Amino acid sequence: MGRFLTYTIFLFFLSVSVFSQSKINSFLKPSDTLNTSRRNAVYITEASLATISLIGLNQLWYADYPQSKFHTLNDNDEWLQMDKLGHVFSSYQMSRVGANVLEWSGESKKNQLIYGSTLGLAFLTTVEVFDGFSAEWGFSWGDMIANVSGTGLFVGQELLWDEQRLTLKYSFHQTDFAPQNPEKLGNGFLEEVLKDYNGQTYWLSANINSFFKESKIPKWLNVAVGYGADGMLSGKEDVNNLIISPQRKRQYYLSLDVDLTKIKTNSHILKSVFDVLNVIKVPFPTLELDSKNGLKAHFIYF
Repeated sequence: MGRFLTYTIFLFFLSVSVFSQSKINSFLKPSDTLNTSRRNAVYITEASLATISLIGLNQLWYADYPQSKFHTLNDNDEWLQMDKLGHVFSSYQMSRVGANVLEWSGESKKNQLIYGSTLGLAFLTTVEVFDGFSAEWGFSWGDMIANVSGTGLFVGQELLWDEQRLTLKYSFHQTDFAPQNPEKLGNGFLEEVLKDYNGQTYWLSANINSFFKESKIPKWLNVAVGYGADGMLSGKEDVNNLIISPQRKRQYYLSLDVDLTKIKTNSHILKSVFDVLNVIKVPFPTLELDSKNGLKAHFIYF
């Protein structure tokens, strides 16, 4: 009797789980035609999140610093341009997400590109304007060019190929530099992920099969080139009173990668998970060329 009860309970929860997954799967499936309720929900949600984020950013970040007249700042020589690549990456990913959620609502391709892919550019431009009125920072034309480049990379590929053959990705590993200047490079893993440029690598990941449609190369296999930098304790110059004064250097990488969105599955749940995780470069053996020590190989690099 106990075994039968256990079996019955197991079947009950299994059926509930399958039913729930089925409902979620159906919800995540993109609409074949315009679904106005989904589209309106997307626009309202995006507008609300953007407004809340900007208000929160203003209160938590800019409120602690004095305001000034609008002014510009030339910071193009800072952080060996790693911060600029961060802007390109952020703008590209926000454009991709904005277009994808409108595709989910059944919105036309034209509107996906006009309203969806420009979401990131509009948000980041507003942040730049905030910087322009802050005495601590300033409006950076270098950042704006990077923001436009990220959006342009997404939109350009959609117009040219109707798909993303080139994807921007990110990887991170902790370094010894952050503890020496935690105010600039972050205090703890979560802050370091965002602030420690020494541990960040930005990748341009190219899907091989999309360029050679008739080949037998796996559709998910990519080749990736990466850029990173090391030895930075501050934006321009090393801080004199820190433990060491490392040499700043540029790093270039060549590796393989996986385009998770090219993995075949009928599950829209898995497709959504893969789409989110695809911003991260998959660890692979990697060749590194740096401006100080030449060429070296990593068995696994992340």
